[in-house]
Amino acid sequence: MSRSAILVTGADLAAQALDLLKDFEVVYAGKTPQESDLVALCEKHDPVAIIVRYGRIPAAVMDAAPSLRVISKHGSGTDTIDKDAAKARGIEVRAAVGANAAAVAEQALALLLACAKSVVQLNARMHAGHWDKATHKSVELHGRTVGLVGLGAIGQRFARMCDAMGMKVIGHDPFAQDLPAFIRPVELETIWRESDAISLHCPLTAENRGMVNAQTLQACRRGVMLVNTARGGLIDEAALLAAVRSGQVARAGLDSFAVEPVTAPHPFHGEPDIVLSPHIGGVTGDAYINMGVGAARNVLAVLQAHAQAA
Repeated sequence: MSRSAILVTGADLAAQALDLLKDFEVVYAGKTPQESDLVALCEKHDPVAIIVRYGRIPAAVMDAAPSLRVISKHGSGTDTIDKDAAKARGIEVRAAVGANAAAVAEQALALLLACAKSVVQLNARMHAGHWDKATHKSVELHGRTVGLVGLGAIGQRFARMCDAMGMKVIGHDPFAQDLPAFIRPVELETIWRESDAISLHCPLTAENRGMVNAQTLQACRRGVMLVNTARGGLIDEAALLAAVRSGQVARAGLDSFAVEPVTAPHPFHGEPDIVLSPHIGGVTGDAYINMGVGAARNVLAVLQAHAQAA
């Protein structure tokens, strides 16, 4: 008797996750799966679950898998899944919440420090033979205000790091509860108005797409620093570029972009005050295991609930 299939929209899965899924046939879609590839694999294998690593999961993919019961994200962001379509078809969408929180929070801190301490620029100058001690001044973060948009597992971990450095932490998240005392909850307008540095940690939704735009950037303190390890669609990239060039934004550290992968030429390429990384905030050995195990457990939980209800 053939085993039920689970489709992974990637080329691999952690061994620890595969151990949990040993009773299923695991099918891989490869590192850059297109919608047509996923539809074909669903038609061939009729998976009961999809673990999403790369690519988008629109309604057409779901319709190609009549046995599909759960779409499980290998990570925390589910914006690549058509959740309305899934709900209409009775398919549950789960995320491995918190599985990559440490990794992404550390990347956010690295980008913030790179912006404040001119790490990239000074490295390049040193390698070119320069010694800028007499002319360069970095930004001291102690005593500065950092504004966080999104206070989930990643946002709160990053907040704890900033608090440990002596920063004042303000945050906005209408869904957050029982926040630690060192985070002062504020309205979004206060984030723009009072922050010396802003870090984005919220999911991308129809409501907050382009929330960082010409108007909100103009409302910020001149010389603000901006870090984004969440989703690129939160930022109007043209507006950010203009704000960086004008000095309204002193520096930006970005790990996610409106269109990925970023290909050359891109407007950010060559901009000395924009620090870039290729959406690798959650890409560590530990996070890879945690996300795979979290995604697998979510699959099993949903499938077991369906079996018990049958």
